[in-house]
Amino acid sequence: MSKIERSKVTARILIEIGAINFSLTSPFKLSSGFLSPSYIDCRKIIAYPLAFKSITDMMIDTIKSDMAPQTPSYIIGGETAGIPFAAVIAQKMGLPLSYVRKQPKNYGKNKLIEGEILKGKNSLLVEDLMTDGKSKINFVNNIRAHNIHCDLSLVVFKYNIFNDATGDLERNNIDVHHLTDWEDVYNEMCNMNKFDPTILSEIRKFLDDPITWSNIKKRSIKM
Repeated sequence: MSKIERSKVTARILIEIGAINFSLTSPFKLSSGFLSPSYIDCRKIIAYPLAFKSITDMMIDTIKSDMAPQTPSYIIGGETAGIPFAAVIAQKMGLPLSYVRKQPKNYGKNKLIEGEILKGKNSLLVEDLMTDGKSKINFVNNIRAHNIHCDLSLVVFKYNIFNDATGDLERNNIDVHHLTDWEDVYNEMCNMNKFDPTILSEIRKFLDDPITWSNIKKRSIKM
């Protein structure tokens, strides 16, 4: 399956399982702090066995076809949404697995990385999605602090609409691969002819200029 085909299949899966949520009157707040008329809930994928299998199979295809010759030898899931995807990928590929925390717990061993710390290994950070990339940078810095090589990440969904994200990732030498993004999800929504034109219009405005859309909404609801 080509990269384009994987993106279209993933977009349709997300739509069909109800992972694309809409709220025009009360926008969702993203982890980046921006407001959005839609929320992408990739955590729902694990509740649908066939969808979960298809997604993780396509993630493995992406690793094998798009990451060579940097193919990872160690899978690290991002706390918490990335862990189930990372676990399946590691098991199917026969690779060691760990997961990285956003910050250490204040009890036990107070560790940032759970599982074996395999220093010097070429690792892959697996997450469910990426908005502006800041959480990826935080995770990767935590991984690198343990002398683990990490400059690759893989997500199911990448917003791909925040211009600063690419520059921030490049400056930190992080290459984020993804199965699908907002443009392909939006195109699939249009092709399915089942969504209210008002929703599609508002989504289009958001995708064309997400920061301005967010700022206007913040002013209108006095945030």
